[in-house]
Amino acid sequence: MSFVAEFDALPFSALLRRARHASSAEVSSLLERRPSSLADFAALLSPAAGEYLETLCARSQAVTRQRFGKVIRLFAPLYLSNECINNCAYCGFSRDNAIVRVTLSVDEVRREARALLNQGFRNVLLVAGEHPKFVSNGYLRDCTAALHESVPSLSLEVGPMETADYQPIVQAGADGLVVYQETYDRATYGELHTAGPKRDFDWRLACPERAYAAGFRRIGIGALHGLADWRFEAIATAAHAAYLLRHCWKSMLTISVPRLRPCAGEFQPLIHLGDRDLVQLVAALRLFLPDVGLVLSTREPAALRDGLFPLGITHASAGSHTEPGGYTGAGRDNLHQTIRGRIVEFSTLEGSPALARPTAATGQFEIADERSPDEIACLLRRLGYEPVWKDWDAALSA
Repeated sequence: MSFVAEFDALPFSALLRRARHASSAEVSSLLERRPSSLADFAALLSPAAGEYLETLCARSQAVTRQRFGKVIRLFAPLYLSNECINNCAYCGFSRDNAIVRVTLSVDEVRREARALLNQGFRNVLLVAGEHPKFVSNGYLRDCTAALHESVPSLSLEVGPMETADYQPIVQAGADGLVVYQETYDRATYGELHTAGPKRDFDWRLACPERAYAAGFRRIGIGALHGLADWRFEAIATAAHAAYLLRHCWKSMLTISVPRLRPCAGEFQPLIHLGDRDLVQLVAALRLFLPDVGLVLSTREPAALRDGLFPLGITHASAGSHTEPGGYTGAGRDNLHQTIRGRIVEFSTLEGSPALARPTAATGQFEIADERSPDEIACLLRRLGYEPVWKDWDAALSA
């Protein structure tokens, strides 16, 4: 049975009632032991549990130090392409957005990677929109092979594929795959994804299992908060993680908790997840899933990131750019604009209403923490943590 079947059988109504109405006495009792069920986890998300936030955070910090030590693994996203055939209302790369696009050549990808290596990164996440004309499995394989010798750990965040399509990329040196469900609410998912292969909810939901079968040793999941009830998203994410821990146990699992950020298209969050709620969510995830990595991106503002680092976070991005060529300016000579999926040439004819030629591609979203990787590393050391740039080498599995 795949997670799709298990997901459809989950008692979400009962779990949400507990997440909204657990009593203070129930939460107090739960804090005396490790949460062992989805019902326990739901209670940790409740308003009553919010009254025990300080205790939750202290326990979360203690569990994290016990399981992971005082280390935080640093990584950077490297955007390959912002071409996309999907229409996703909340995404800056959405097909119908009139944005400046580019797909980097393999040599340009090498150039971007060298810039990240010079900043200290040895863990890079390759990100691309979903467009088979520009971002094929052959292109991803070639990018991976080009970076494999110099970048010890390469992960992908790209459109879902078949297991057989992932395998050449794994063989080229990729060791991780990140695929966010975006929202686990089927109805909301259908409303927000109006065109393209991403419309298939079940295909995306089963993607981590196909990635595991292809040989990825790291798998990342998560929901994009701001699209549906955050407590529902948290319960669904935790259920998905628990399933993967049982059935894909040879791979390391991470969960990210991104919140929506401003982007092209000016989509506004449908649901608000406040800072205090985010802290509670991180602590609850850590207590329920003590061995799962928790990822914090530069979507969050600096002050909040500083407070969250010691509470359960094990992986963090730094100095991020969300546009292809963002670190070096690579790809500038091949920029083009698309409007509703059609390329519109930049014109220089005098008197024409055409756009002036831009100097950079459009990013997927605005980042909030703009500090440099070195600043983040120094901060972590001041907090008593070790910033880890490299924790894996292909020679270990040769």
